Formats: sequence, structure tokens, C-alpha cells
Amino acid sequence: MPNPSWTDLLPLARRVLERLDGALASHASSSGPGEWDESWAYRWRGGRLDPIAHPDIYPLDGLVGVERALERLRANVSAFVNGRPALDVLLFGERGTGKSSAVRGLLGEFGPKGLKLVELRPDDLLDLPAVYRALRGRDGRFGLFCDDLSFEEGDASYKRIKAALSGGLEARPPNVLLLATSNRKHLLPERMSENLEARLDRDGLLRPAETTEEKISLSDRFGLALAFLAFDQPTWLRIVDHHAGQLGLAERLPAPELHARALRFALDRASRSGRTARQACIAIAQELEG
Repeated sequence: MPNPSWTDLLPLARRVLERLDGALASHASSSGPGEWDESWAYRWRGGRLDPIAHPDIYPLDGLVGVERALERLRANVSAFVNGRPALDVLLFGERGTGKSSAVRGLLGEFGPKGLKLVELRPDDLLDLPAVYRALRGRDGRFGLFCDDLSFEEGDASYKRIKAALSGGLEARPPNVLLLATSNRKHLLPERMSENLEARLDRDGLLRPAETTEEKISLSDRFGLALAFLAFDQPTWLRIVDHHAGQLGLAERLPAPELHARALRFALDRASRSGRTARQACIAIAQELEG
């Protein structure tokens, strides 16, 4: 009997992979009811959902300088939790401005109302069909949280992820929402030369370059894009005052001295983010204690 060729083995390999995918999805949804009811946060790892016993929940009221973005985020998630139409969300902007904290803070406000977060790595977005099967029919409203979603020059994996986000023929469960953060609005590096490729058609309409269209098409999968931009100095000092109040610095230092020390700290690190504001207050508190 002749040995089978690789072409002959492909259908068999495909069937094996389909059965394995189904088994993983079944295994992922095998947690007991009590475990699901008690957990607000999960992590998708190795084809299954693992409950997170101690989720890091940041109070949304502690995010200063991004109030407009938070207002729109809250309204969208409130609609989702209450079973009304909602948009997938992309939070983009400067590092340390509160994007990830804003998503984690949603649990504090909406966890008691049924919201649960599922942490996904960017590569896990290719597993969305399996994640959907694991969550379909479950009690609760699930936000799939992908932190720091971005791609480098020459990385073609974004095309596969774009296809996965589109959903294909399989309908997304109504109890699932996508939440992603990125330092880039369009998730991919953009070059000035790509904009120079734009052209005017015969009717005088501006047509973007194909490269630009391809890159924008990925971020367009998210219906709500919220900007978390760099802070000006007065806003940054408001953030310093907030953290100083939490650490008891406001009673120990007059505001002008506190602000001067914090600004020197930020200058040394060439960063004026919300994260730097808290780090500055911690460093100042240590100096006072030393």
C-alpha cells in the first residue's frame, strides 16, 4: 500500500484540529457555577478561562484630567450592562494617562451590576471564536480586555486579528464587548510618505492611499475611540494634588513647595503622566520621612 501524501493528510489534520478546538472550548466553559458567579475577572490562557481571585480595581474617581473620556466610557458600558446596544471601545493615547486603569476601574462601578472582565493578550484575539463559545449563554456581561494592543512595522499578524475581530459567519454572543488600549490611535506605525500617496479623483474627492486605508481599517473595528492625551501643567498638578491628598502630603507641605518638587521629579524623567505624578508624590513622601 503506498504511503499517503501530504495532500491526502490535510483533510485528516483539519478534522483533528477542529475536534481539538471544540474540546478546548468545552474545557474552557467547564468551571462550576459558583466559581463563575463569584468572580468578576478572568484570564484566557491555554484555551480556558481562569478566574482571577484578586483583580486590581482602580477607582475611576481617582483618574484626573480624563473626565470627558470617562463620561463616554461609563455611558457606553452602562448601556452594555443594561442590555442595550453598545460599541466596542479603543482607548488610545500617551503612556501613563490612565487607559488601563479606566478599564480596570469599570469593575468597581459595574461589577455589582453584572460586568465581568476577561483579560486577553493581543495574540489571544485569534482565539475569539473559542472565547465566544466559552461565554455564549453564560450569566453576566463580559468585557474582553486587551491591553497595549499595537503592531510594529512589518508585522502582518494584524491582518489575521482584523479578520478575527470582524467575526466571520459566526455571530458574536450578545453578552460580549471588546475593550482595548493602545498608545497608537490606528494601532500601527504611520509614515508621512503614506499620506503623500493620497490622490484626488476626477470629481475632486480626496482618496486616501491604500496603505493608509489598510491601517485604519483595523482601528475602525472599534466603534468608540477615546483619546487619553498628554496633560498640560495645570492638569498634571491637579493629579499631583490628588495623590498628595491620598498620601497625606497636603498637610505636610505647602502647595507651592509640593508642586516645585513634583515638577523637578517629572523633569528628571522627561515625563508628565498620571503615573509619574503618583511616583513623584511617593518619592517626596520618602524624602520627608528620611
